[in-house]
Amino acid sequence: MKINTKLLTALSISVLLANGTQAQEAWDLTRCIDYAIAHNLTVKQQEAARDKSEVELNTAKWSRLPDLNGNASHSFNFGRSLQANNTYQSINTQNTGLNLSTSVPLFTGMQIPNNIALSKLNLKAATEDLNKAKEDISIEVASAYLQVLFNEELVKIARQQVELSQEMLAQKEAYFKNGKAPEAEWYEAKSRVAQDQLSLVQAENDYRLSLLDLSQLLELPSPDNFRIVSPDIQPEQLFGTLTPPAEIYSQALLTKPSIKAAQYRLEGAARSIRIAQSAYYPQLNFGAGLGTSYYNVSGRENPSFHSQLKDNFSQYVGLSLSIPIFNRLSTRNRVRTARLEQTTLNWQLEETKKKLYKEIQQAYYNAVNAESKYQSSQVADEAAEASFKLMKEKYMYGKANATEYNEARTNWMKAVSDCVQAKYDYLFRTKILDFYKGIPLTLK
Repeated sequence: MKINTKLLTALSISVLLANGTQAQEAWDLTRCIDYAIAHNLTVKQQEAARDKSEVELNTAKWSRLPDLNGNASHSFNFGRSLQANNTYQSINTQNTGLNLSTSVPLFTGMQIPNNIALSKLNLKAATEDLNKAKEDISIEVASAYLQVLFNEELVKIARQQVELSQEMLAQKEAYFKNGKAPEAEWYEAKSRVAQDQLSLVQAENDYRLSLLDLSQLLELPSPDNFRIVSPDIQPEQLFGTLTPPAEIYSQALLTKPSIKAAQYRLEGAARSIRIAQSAYYPQLNFGAGLGTSYYNVSGRENPSFHSQLKDNFSQYVGLSLSIPIFNRLSTRNRVRTARLEQTTLNWQLEETKKKLYKEIQQAYYNAVNAESKYQSSQVADEAAEASFKLMKEKYMYGKANATEYNEARTNWMKAVSDCVQAKYDYLFRTKILDFYKGIPLTLK
């Protein structure tokens, strides 16, 4: 028993450690996107809409089959009624009827085939709507992911500034104790450390909030123990030849779900016109059935229930033809409405194409601007860092005052922050262009 207890304890500790390790596992962008797609509520709603279209297609396909209906009735009649000899008598009667019938549509003016074709197109459009929802959440997750990386780098920069300020404080304190620096400079160094620590707290808070935003996009119950992979992105990996908007647009027309969905709906409009026109044609149906009945008159001798059911058994088969002659112009107006709907969907497709091209153009010029901004920010960062190092050395030896030192340090911090922001902005813009070309969103 003691051995079993120890074994169970060891296994429990192993499971807890394994769960803790899994909880601490960092998420990369691909995993974040996959998890968001699997749990996002908007995506789930689109999945339900697609499933509904599948059911509608199944209903349209089964409409070719015959139907089968059964009917049973029993009635009681009381009081005076007209008899076969043309006299009225007070007689109570009972009547039981049983019948079974079926009908098969033989010709419906091609309504059933067009209904099936329309349902297939609606299913394809619903599937593309689902893909569009997945793409939208992927873009949102990628943007939030890069925001976390940006804030994470700002935290690192803020910590470096705190370490630098603490180093300068230690030097000023030593100089003050040796009489080489006035007390004011010592207090000025203390103030800078406090300010930088406050900036670090704010940067860490922004980082936690960005993690919270990302975790909420992923529909995680809590951001606790949630962290992401920080890829090592080198500057030389970012730059490349940007594809012209016209070339991206030609690729996007073949792959983008919004375009495909609009095209499928436009094709479905042509089927809707044919469905409306089917009411111009005759409708031919085949019908068959069988039935029997039982009749009982009170106060008289009646044949048995079984014998009446056998004697009254009957069958029938037949064809019914319905020819539309005049229906108050309702068919004509339905056809007109379907044609107008087709025109509307055609304009919607053109509008979707124009919107897509506009988005691609904006993404391209945003990427061009982000590339120029990143290159300029790199030069500014290098210059500001060199200037700060010179000013730091002057300040250490008393050749520059605190105001000049703080100004150089502030300029350098701003240049570093601008460079980091430009890097992630350019990275996001290039990923958007890849997205329009059908390339999955990754940071590899």
